[in-house]
Amino acid sequence: MTDIPPPRPELPADIERMLSASDDPARRHDKLVAIAQSLIRQIEEPPEDHGVGYAQFQRAAVLEDEVRARTQDLEHALDLLNASNARLSEAYHEKDVARRNLASAIEAVQEGFAFFDASDVLVMCNSRFNALLPDIVGRLRPGLQFEEYLTIAASSRHLVLPEAMTREAWIEMRRRRHRERNFIATQAMADGRLVQVSEQRTADGGTAILQTEVTELIRAERAERGRMLDGQAAILQATLEHLTLGVCLFDSGLRLLGWNSNLSQMLALPVTRLRRGMHFDEIFHQLRTQFAFPALQGANQMSDWVRSVRRKRPFSVEVRGEGGSGAGGAGEGGRTLAIFAQEIPEGGFVLSIDDITDHKRALQSVSRANEMLETRVAARTLELEDALARAERANSSRARFVAAVGHDLMQPLSAATLYVGSLFEEITQPGPRGKLDKIQRSLDSVSGLIEALLDISRLEAGEAALTVEPIALAPVFEQLREEFTPVAEQKGLSLVFRPVRATVLSDRNYLRRILQNLISNAIRYTDRGRVLVAARKRRGGLLIEVRDTGRGIAAENHEVIFAEFKRLDAKASAAEGLGLGLAIVERAAALLGHHLSLRSAPGRGSTFAVEVATTLDVTGEGRAGPAVTRPDEGGDLELTALIVENDTEMALALSQLMEQWGVNVLNVASGEEAVALLHETGVEPEICLVDYQLGAGMDGLSCIAEMRRLLPGGGSHCLMTADRSDALQAEAGQLGVAVLTKPILPATLVQVVMSGRRLTR
Repeated sequence: MTDIPPPRPELPADIERMLSASDDPARRHDKLVAIAQSLIRQIEEPPEDHGVGYAQFQRAAVLEDEVRARTQDLEHALDLLNASNARLSEAYHEKDVARRNLASAIEAVQEGFAFFDASDVLVMCNSRFNALLPDIVGRLRPGLQFEEYLTIAASSRHLVLPEAMTREAWIEMRRRRHRERNFIATQAMADGRLVQVSEQRTADGGTAILQTEVTELIRAERAERGRMLDGQAAILQATLEHLTLGVCLFDSGLRLLGWNSNLSQMLALPVTRLRRGMHFDEIFHQLRTQFAFPALQGANQMSDWVRSVRRKRPFSVEVRGEGGSGAGGAGEGGRTLAIFAQEIPEGGFVLSIDDITDHKRALQSVSRANEMLETRVAARTLELEDALARAERANSSRARFVAAVGHDLMQPLSAATLYVGSLFEEITQPGPRGKLDKIQRSLDSVSGLIEALLDISRLEAGEAALTVEPIALAPVFEQLREEFTPVAEQKGLSLVFRPVRATVLSDRNYLRRILQNLISNAIRYTDRGRVLVAARKRRGGLLIEVRDTGRGIAAENHEVIFAEFKRLDAKASAAEGLGLGLAIVERAAALLGHHLSLRSAPGRGSTFAVEVATTLDVTGEGRAGPAVTRPDEGGDLELTALIVENDTEMALALSQLMEQWGVNVLNVASGEEAVALLHETGVEPEICLVDYQLGAGMDGLSCIAEMRRLLPGGGSHCLMTADRSDALQAEAGQLGVAVLTKPILPATLVQVVMSGRRLTR
């Protein structure tokens, strides 16, 4: 393996250093030739240590380069250091200049200034800081702790401490205030000088203290305040003199500050005795000797209030002078004063005294007048109560009279109706039957009038008992349609009932009576066209409307038509009504809480509407069956009926009609006779018709109860009465007794006979 000679070093710089600058070109050429020959020999004839020497030569060259580079870096660093030192020197110079300028500026400040760093060490202060404490100024040097500063300042003989404050307490006060971020306080110095001390915390936690002498400023403020107080005192005095009250003001030491002239007049004090600085006790003594305090709020309570430390609530009392009568009152020759005291700032209080003698006397006069008025009102109330009782007794008597008269009228009317029914069974000729039909309609009109009178009487007397329950409207509409269709057709009118499938909450009897009267009224005052009965849904209810195409009602008569015995058609006969229908409608609707409304105008017809509450819709409502004029003739009836009726004509009419239908009839005049008949004969009638009012002895319900006891098997028991009161209906309902209201129609009697026949099967 042949040795590869090391690369020839590049030494242009070294060769350059071997050449002298003073050599001429020939000399330089010779040196270069010698150097080249020497190098050639070293290459061609290397000595044994040629590799080591050359390596050392090469290393020396590299080291020389590194030393040269390091020398250059050091020279650059030295240049930077010299520049930095120059800038640092300049900064130190600027700092010294700034510090001297800051010291000069602080010294130029008119106030005393000191700065403590975050460690509460004094950094600097000017000569005016604590200049009013000359005995400690020399001890204030930078580096002083704040606690040491407080001790030094407190030791100065020029520091004036507040009253009752020790130097230790002053140091503690300054230490506590120093912990605050900012505070301002005024400190008194010797010779009456005043300094305002202000501490402000800096962002880095240091504290700047500024001391400003405010002696002249405070003196000027005090002088200005004195002038203002003098002006205010003049204004206050003028205000006090303007008041009608006696007023006086006291300071916290209970010394008189101000008063007005009315005070001396009310307390009978000479003006010369009132003076500034006068103690409250002198005025209080004058007050106690002239006026009497009430027992529950005496003079001691007032004295305690005046001397209390904190007077949270005002104090008031009324005192009376000689000649007064009654606690707190005003006699003929005495005076009554109202004293009011209230605390004012700075611990004082204001006392006002008002002469209320005239006011008290006026109150006594009013009280006496009230007593007289109350006596008269009580007497008048008794008179009104007596009159009301008489009116109620009269109203009750009238109601009982109407009920009794109604019963007495219904008895012959019912008998006449039944007689007409009997004649219908016997007479078949068209002429006489037509007359009987007119007689029947006349009897029906009379019956309607009597029923209206009884209804309005019961509503006015407040004796109408209600049973509000769910009522299906479909059967009610169907019954009304069958009842009024013949009447409408007779006048050539069309009566239309729109189908309805709803259930309303109302009283069954009174709702039907309301609709009956509205439909009847519509037919009566409609000459041509139609009458429509319909129900429309309303939110939470149903609006039942009765519309007609009749004459209409003027707006000024919308209220008049609901009055009793009021008819707009003065030519109408009594057979057409007494004008009670709408009065009954209005009272019944109000009693049930149903809203009643009217829309009408002359020539445009009328619409009466009743709004009732609804329940859920009902389905599958049955229809009322057709009216029956006589019992089913299929087969022998084989029925026995017991009629208990003390009215001979009524009993005879019932008997004749029922006997025409093949019913065996037994007649008795009283309940006792009926019970005796059943007990003696053992007969078991299928039908018992018992009048409610049987005269002396037992009434109809008692009679039915006794007959049921004798005949446990029972039959069809019906109570006949002209009494339409809800109380009787309820009592009969509790006993399970059907009520037939007089006048009793033949059709109604047919239903009773048919029910008795069903019981025998």
